[in-house]
Amino acid sequence: MTVEVMTYREPGQLWAGTGPADTRTTQPPVSMIERMTLILDAFDSSTPVLTLLGLAERTGLPRSTVHRILDQMIRLRWLAHAPGGYRLGMRPFELGGLAADHNEVRDVVSPLLHDLCQRTGLAGHLGVLDGREVLYLDKAGGRLTAQIPTRLGGRMPAHSTAVGKALLATLEPSVVETSFRARLPRLTARTIGDRPELHRELARIRHRRGVAVDNEESANGVACVAVPIRGRGAAVGALSLSGRIGGERPNLDTARLARVLVEVAHESARTLFPRHARWR
Repeated sequence: MTVEVMTYREPGQLWAGTGPADTRTTQPPVSMIERMTLILDAFDSSTPVLTLLGLAERTGLPRSTVHRILDQMIRLRWLAHAPGGYRLGMRPFELGGLAADHNEVRDVVSPLLHDLCQRTGLAGHLGVLDGREVLYLDKAGGRLTAQIPTRLGGRMPAHSTAVGKALLATLEPSVVETSFRARLPRLTARTIGDRPELHRELARIRHRRGVAVDNEESANGVACVAVPIRGRGAAVGALSLSGRIGGERPNLDTARLARVLVEVAHESARTLFPRHARWR
């Protein structure tokens, strides 16, 4: 079996393969994503601006191909025109800023979340809102975590989870209405299935000062309590505690768990936004 290895060589050889007899081949990438990645990787700190010819030489792609892709990348703000050629556009910087924000939130909140899970014996999540979904930045809780069908870096429909509902409740109802025009998928018999009921649930969460509850809405036999971490304006994330319920397992003490979650959320916000915390 031949394994193709993508390696950096020199300008004009950003893509290269290793053949069966270690004979270097020059098989250009086929997919648009690979070609776009080659073009983005061609820029570095020493050459922040490149001409069309320079990009063609650095990527090894045909000049006509590079020109065609550049038009699309400029329209989508991956690249921008610059004196003397092309430079990176605003979209890579915006996405990098989002990643940096998420890393900062995780660095601050995760130690507090892990300590909270040790104290309560429950599984904990740190999540952020990404459109109609929740993205889990962290998951904690020892042995219990295996019983909760989520994973670090995983996603769940926001309307079906306590974390997601806590975050959606911080948005204006009109924003939620726009985001949830399509049908709401049901994960269990208890999952909210229509927009009017979702709006009613978010109103109840706002009335409870942001405390959201998932009672077997995302998975059978699992309940969850969540609260948002509020920053300057919209929430920057949400914390939750989850546990198994049903049978001989008691229901979660949502009021008690909400209190401890609110304390951790406030401590997280004070660290992330010290000036804002003093104004509260």
